[in-house]
Amino acid sequence: MERASYIQHVESFVNSTCSATQQVESVEAIASLLKSDLLTVETLVKELGVYLTTTDHIIRGRGILLLAELLTRLASKSLDSATIHSLIEFFSERLADWKALHGALVGCLALLRRKRDVGMVTSSDAKAVGQSCLRNLQVQSLGQHDRKLCFELLECLLDSYPVALASLGDVLIFGICEAIDTEQDPQCLMLTFRIVEVLTRLFPDPSGPLSSFAADLFEILGCYFPIHFTHPNSEDVPVKRDELSRALMRALSSTPLFEPFAIPLFLEKLSSSLPLAKIDSLKYLSCCTLKYGGDRMAKHNEAIWTSLKDIIHTSKQECVSSVNSESIDEITSEALVLLQNVISQNEDLFLGLIVNDGHINMIMNSVTSYKYNDVPMPEKQRLYAIGRILSVAAKVSTVSCNIVFESFFLRMMEALGISEQTSSRNGVTKGKCILNGRICFGALYLCTELLEACRNLAMESYKEPAYANEIWCSMLHSFSSSLTKALGSALTACNEDSHEKDIYLIVKALQIMATFPQGVLPISEQVFDTVLMTFMSIISRDFDKMLIWKPMLKALVQIGLFVDKSPDSKGASTYAALVIEKLIPLVSLDDHRMPFSLKIEAISEISTTGHNFMLRIGQGLEEAIYAKLFEICGNGNLKSVDLLVQLLECYSNKVLPGLRQTGDSEEVALRFAFNIWNQLEKTSEFSSNFQQKELLDAAMMTMKLAVGICSDKSQTTIIQKAYTLLSASTFLSDSFSSRDEWLISLFSSVIIALRPQTHIPNVSVIIKLFLENVLKAHIPSAQALGSLVNKLPLKISPNKNVSNDFSLEEALDIILSMLNSGLLQTNGVVGLAWIGKGLLMRGHEKVNDIILNFLRLLMSSDGMSPLEDGSLMMSATDAFQILMSDPEDCLNKRFHAIIRPLYKQRLFSTVMPILLSSIVNSDLPITRLLLYRVCGNVISDTPVIALLNEANKLIPVLLECLSLMIEDILDKDRIYSLMLVLSAILMDKSGEEAVIENAHIIINCLCGLVSYPHMTLVRETAVQCLVAMSGLSHARIYPMRTQVLQAISRALDDPKRVVRQEAVRCGQAWGLIASRSLCF
Repeated sequence: MERASYIQHVESFVNSTCSATQQVESVEAIASLLKSDLLTVETLVKELGVYLTTTDHIIRGRGILLLAELLTRLASKSLDSATIHSLIEFFSERLADWKALHGALVGCLALLRRKRDVGMVTSSDAKAVGQSCLRNLQVQSLGQHDRKLCFELLECLLDSYPVALASLGDVLIFGICEAIDTEQDPQCLMLTFRIVEVLTRLFPDPSGPLSSFAADLFEILGCYFPIHFTHPNSEDVPVKRDELSRALMRALSSTPLFEPFAIPLFLEKLSSSLPLAKIDSLKYLSCCTLKYGGDRMAKHNEAIWTSLKDIIHTSKQECVSSVNSESIDEITSEALVLLQNVISQNEDLFLGLIVNDGHINMIMNSVTSYKYNDVPMPEKQRLYAIGRILSVAAKVSTVSCNIVFESFFLRMMEALGISEQTSSRNGVTKGKCILNGRICFGALYLCTELLEACRNLAMESYKEPAYANEIWCSMLHSFSSSLTKALGSALTACNEDSHEKDIYLIVKALQIMATFPQGVLPISEQVFDTVLMTFMSIISRDFDKMLIWKPMLKALVQIGLFVDKSPDSKGASTYAALVIEKLIPLVSLDDHRMPFSLKIEAISEISTTGHNFMLRIGQGLEEAIYAKLFEICGNGNLKSVDLLVQLLECYSNKVLPGLRQTGDSEEVALRFAFNIWNQLEKTSEFSSNFQQKELLDAAMMTMKLAVGICSDKSQTTIIQKAYTLLSASTFLSDSFSSRDEWLISLFSSVIIALRPQTHIPNVSVIIKLFLENVLKAHIPSAQALGSLVNKLPLKISPNKNVSNDFSLEEALDIILSMLNSGLLQTNGVVGLAWIGKGLLMRGHEKVNDIILNFLRLLMSSDGMSPLEDGSLMMSATDAFQILMSDPEDCLNKRFHAIIRPLYKQRLFSTVMPILLSSIVNSDLPITRLLLYRVCGNVISDTPVIALLNEANKLIPVLLECLSLMIEDILDKDRIYSLMLVLSAILMDKSGEEAVIENAHIIINCLCGLVSYPHMTLVRETAVQCLVAMSGLSHARIYPMRTQVLQAISRALDDPKRVVRQEAVRCGQAWGLIASRSLCF
């Protein structure tokens, strides 16, 4: 190819006056020619000859760098060995040229990083590069970028050519020591620590070349411990402190030769007052303990134990003052990790230090004789420290667990008044602590820690052979029966005067006893049964002792979860027999001694323990629901109403959602729905004076949830059953009987929860029935109509097999024709609102006609009495609230509604221009008031993002809505919703211009709401909005500062603390505005 085609790019790169972008483009252009074989490396090197050897060091440096950059881009291109040898020899020699060093380093790296399949540097050439580096490079005299390249070069040589570099021996080690000494840049330090780590692997022999440099090398590394950043903003540093610390830890733990220097340093730093230094020391000790080995660490064990004991004993008080606290400060946590590691390295030696420690034995002998309230806090701290130490020690291995149990378990049993003789002879416990109901807190705590430790050890070895022959297992087995009975007796003796920590420990100990894995179980089945029976006895009888009852229920739940996950079926059957089957009858029996709410709480919590347990509880709840329903409807026992409401809420909130997660809910839901309809069918007449709205609401919601879970096939079965029963009933024209109301309400619930594809029989008859009931003010019928028009198909195609043979257009014709005659009735407006809601959500255009009807009602009152006119207009106003609402009992995803995205935004963009113009053109005060209320209903439920573009128009309307609603207590929720909208606009940058323009009226409104008497949240939000307003331009808000400060002074006396706190913050913000004015 022609020389001119690439030489211009060479000249462009070598010319230091060209921009960096031009130089990069030149390199890429030449690299492209090389990759496509339009230019060879040999030809290029010949052409570059003058640039590579010139005496002008700037041009020479640029030429060498160009060749190096090109080789970097040719990493995947095959090169012959002769070419690679010539190039690496050239760059190796250039390492002595300090004025062109950067390019030489880049070139060496580019060649050394090549892979074997494309041609790589030979070991002899790599050794020559290493020798050149060690001989020519004064690394610490270079800039940061070149130092980094030097370290990358050394790392690459050590990683890729270890044998060649190892032959350099002492020269290599000395050169690396010299290169890394006094390095301070974080990125370079990451590389130096990595180099040391690789270097120690290169010379693993303890008596090899590295041994004579170990002290010097550690002296260089040790000065960085602990890592501390002095950079003012550590986030600007690409290397994080934790990354650097881990790299240093790997380097210091890489060879046992550092042990004589590292361990004393770490132990010394444990006494530092800096928490970070302690944490790092513990982490490094843990890592080095595992890497150095037990033999080298043996001489440090006593010093490590002394330090660890002091750290664990002096843990932060808040972390040990509560037995129930699971959290431990990081220092203590790392100390316990180190303790576990040193014990695993040398169990006999280190456990001997623990067992024979005089301080531990003294504390155990003194503390175990006290009750919780008698133990001073310092003694408690030391007790908790010992518990953690023994727990960690016992969990290390079977051997360590045996040693700990042999040394301490018997002493705990004696302190609790339990002996092996009483256990083996008759199981009766003796001793002052248990029999008189007073608990040895210290012994109980330590015993619980040991039980939990051996249980966790057994869990980790679940698939291994049983521990029957182990010392800890046989000891625990010997005492398990008497210990369980003693704890049960102590628990029964507890009362409201007992300390919660004593109760917690007893419950926890019993829970642990019941949750040993069956495969390695040192606990007999009798113990498991005893624990469950003890808990159930207290659950059902001692419900007045809530201090005991609550933790007991939690423990039963945990045992159930454990049993459900265990492969042992016997434990599950025992739990079902002793807990589930004992608990279910509680909700059916007419025993009023135990509050029914506690029965429901217990069965609700236990239902979460497993799928099979939930199925059985669900069946039991159903039976109780059917029985209570018959008592109420058939026998008129209204005392059972509240009980049935709680049963239905438990079934719908716990059982159905829980079964739905497992995928086995349809059969249960179908059975429930069918049985309810069967129950209604059997009850031909309800008792007189049966009016229980709360019960009907609960029954409707449960029916909706059950039907909503079912498939369309099952739903079809349910709707046919319900329709058959409904068709057989006669409804009076003017009013409902109690049974009629239940039938139509539950039928409405079925319709609301149906899937769109579910077949509905006789749709026209159902629609007419619902319309008749809508005019009787039956809201569920209105919601059912809304659900129908939301889910019916738009058209029926004769060529397609569709589930419904009735189209939406046909349904709307029936609905609107029937409502036209009664449109001026208030109930008809409410029904039309729900129908419009269903159409709006699916995006049907017919909703526009319904909205226009509502607007006509607001604007016209001809031909109506004032009372009727006002009622209709208020209904039309509230209709917009229905249209914009997010109801939980219908028309949502849970009940399979068809929801078109952005339907609220479309309604907002359609209605708001009409409303705003109507407000301007209206002359009647009542009409303007209602139009503003409609605006408030629309604005409060529209997503804020849709409001921001119209904020300038909406803010005055929103503020007017707030001022009109402020007097009526019934509007407090709507006011709060509008306040949230205003707050969102104030906080969003895109609404700032509108806020500034309307700052005066916003502040006036907020100052009035600061004293709003009917809701704390409104006052709090108003003050927060005033804080946000303080961030506007000084000139705009300064004139209102006196008004704001006066309003805030009233808020400082607010009865609610949260409002007072916000008022202080607001006063400070506006006070700064006043003070800023003094500077001008």
